[in-house]
Amino acid sequence: MMVEKKRQTPYTWEEVFSFDRLKRTMVSRVLENVEAMCEGNEPVTPDEINKVIKDEWEDVKRAVRSSPAARESFRKYLEKTVSEKVDTLIQQDKPELESLGVVERSL
Repeated sequence: MMVEKKRQTPYTWEEVFSFDRLKRTMVSRVLENVEAMCEGNEPVTPDEINKVIKDEWEDVKRAVRSSPAARESFRKYLEKTVSEKVDTLIQQDKPELESLGVVERSL
């Protein structure tokens, strides 16, 4: 008996910004889905429960990835990575750039 999980609202940032809240919310949603599956009075198999958990986990990760905090963290990571790469390129070609008039700091 494979019952579609209940359609729930997407996770909010408040539900996933800490591990304890994430776990509490996810456990609650999984229980609701499994209980809804049991309403047909047929037993729910461990595989079906594992599928509900796996699907819910994907929803959690999607919510975290699309959060404002995740975007800000990625922006900081990207800025650091690009800055390091530009520094490497400058050091690599510094003599040539200096010979063409590039100075250490502008006035």
